[in-house]
Amino acid sequence: MSINRYYKPELDVLRFCAFLFVFFVHRLDLAPVDTDKYFWEYHLSLLGNYGVPLFFFLSSFLITELLQRENMHFGKIDIKSFYIRRILRIWPLYFTFFFVMVLLTHTTNAFSSAIPPKAQLAFTFFAGNWYITFNEWQSYCINPLWSVSVEEQLYILLPLIMLFTGKKGTIAFSILSILVAYIAIVYYAQKPTDGFNGQWTNSFVQFQFFAAGILLAIFLKGRMPKWNAAVRIGLFAAGIVCWLIASMVCEVTADAPHLNTVTQSVSGWLLILIGVTSMFLSLYGASSKHMPQVLVYLGRISYGMYIFHITIYWITYTIFKNELAALSKTLGLADWQNTIGFIIAFITTVMLASLSYRYFEKLFLKLKKRYTLIPSRD
Repeated sequence: MSINRYYKPELDVLRFCAFLFVFFVHRLDLAPVDTDKYFWEYHLSLLGNYGVPLFFFLSSFLITELLQRENMHFGKIDIKSFYIRRILRIWPLYFTFFFVMVLLTHTTNAFSSAIPPKAQLAFTFFAGNWYITFNEWQSYCINPLWSVSVEEQLYILLPLIMLFTGKKGTIAFSILSILVAYIAIVYYAQKPTDGFNGQWTNSFVQFQFFAAGILLAIFLKGRMPKWNAAVRIGLFAAGIVCWLIASMVCEVTADAPHLNTVTQSVSGWLLILIGVTSMFLSLYGASSKHMPQVLVYLGRISYGMYIFHITIYWITYTIFKNELAALSKTLGLADWQNTIGFIIAFITTVMLASLSYRYFEKLFLKLKKRYTLIPSRD
C-alpha cells in the first residue's frame, strides 16, 4: 500500500499568523502604547495572547491526523519513532537556547535576572509552565518556553492514549480535558486577585485547545472543507471578533490582574476556543496555489521565531535602547522610535530563525526522516 504525503501549506500560513499575534502582543512588554491615543492598536495587539492557544490547536490536530494515518496504514502506532521525531524537532533548539540564556543571565546583568536552580530544573524537564504557575513569570527571555513545556506534556500523553485506548479512549480523554479545563477556570474565577494567579500557564486550562484539535481531527477523518473565499474570510473575521469580546468584555488576559467573574471567565475562554477553531477552519483545506510561498516559509521557521523573538525584543528595546533612540532621531522619526524598533526586531527575528533552521535545525530534521512513517513537511 502506497503512503501519501500529508502536508498542508495553508497550516504553515496559519502557524505564521499565530506567531504574528504573539509577536505583536510581546511588543507591549517593552514598548507600551498610549491606550487612549491608540485604543484599537492596543486592543488588537492584546489579541496576540491567544496566538499560543492557536499554536496548541494546530499541533494537536496535526499530530492526531498523522498518528491516525499511521495507525490506518500500519495497524499500530510506533511510539518509539514518534518520541524520536518529537525529540529531534523540539529538543536541540530548545535546550541550546535555554542553557545559553542560563549562562548569559549568570554572567551578565544585560539579560534580565538570573535563572534560579529550581527554575533551571523545571524547564529542563519540561515543567517550566508549572514553575511559572506557582512562582510567577521568570527571567524575561525564557518566559515563552512555558508553552513548549505544555506541548511536550501532550506529546508524552497523546500517542500512549491513542495506542492503548483507541478512538473511543482518545475522544473520552479530550472531552475530559475540556471539562477539567473549565473546572480549573471556575476555580480561578472564584479566587480573584490583582496579582499573578498562574491561570494562563496552567496545563489543565490550556489542554482544552489540544483537546479541541484532537476532536476535530477525529471528526473530519481526513476530510477538508471546500469553502469559497468569502466564507473563509468570514470565518477568520469571526475568530477575531470572538477574541476581541474575550479580551475587551470578558477580560481574559495572560497577565494580572485576574478579577473576572465566573461568567466572564467561562464565556471568555469559550470565545477564545471558538475563535481558534474558526480561524483554523478558515484556512484548512484552502488551495495551496493561493498560499504565498513567503508566508508558508515563515510558518515553517515559526518555531525558531517563537523561541528567539522575545530575546530580540529585549536586545532591541533594552540593551540597545540608546542606539535605537539615536537612530530614530537621525532619521527624523523620534516619535516613531517604538515602531522602528518593532520593524528591526521583526527582521532580525526572521533572519536569526532562518539561519537557525537552515544551519542547525535541519541537521536534526534529516535524522528525523529515518523515523518518519507518514511523510510530511519537516
